[in-house]
Amino acid sequence: MAHPPAFSALPNDARLWIHAAATPLDDDTQTALLDRLSAFTEGWTSHERPVDGAAVVLHDRFLIVAAAPGGGGDVSGCGIDDLAHTVDDAAASLEIDWVPSLHVLYRAPDGAVAAVSRRTFQRHAADGVVTAETPVFDPSLTSLGALRDGAFEQPARESWHAQLLETPAGA
Repeated sequence: MAHPPAFSALPNDARLWIHAAATPLDDDTQTALLDRLSAFTEGWTSHERPVDGAAVVLHDRFLIVAAAPGGGGDVSGCGIDDLAHTVDDAAASLEIDWVPSLHVLYRAPDGAVAAVSRRTFQRHAADGVVTAETPVFDPSLTSLGALRDGAFEQPARESWHAQLLETPAGA
């Protein structure tokens, strides 16, 4: 994956937050969402220190926010809460629904991003709909370096999703 230019000034240890939209976001919605996040990141602080942050939308489905406080360290709990409220408020006003956090996100055979429960993903694996080669997404990444290293989208066999491909005993 090409590195998003919006993140070029941020270090590999920048904190990462990933939100997956339940349906593809059209261009107007993406622009409005990123405008709101840009306005937020311009004044974002953590313990009265400025936070360098940026947001992008990948694959028309994933809002990715990366941030690093000026002077190092991590973003405080209050700074994270401020981001969460901003994302939630923007999503509500733009009528964006997020995928539940325990769902599995993967590329369907037609290339579209699909989101299903873990149980459904396991059923798809048992039926051969998904395989070890199926590209999966890992929205639990917490560092920009992991995104840059390609850990966000990779074959299921190379991610934690591999455990979901195994047929449970007694199945």
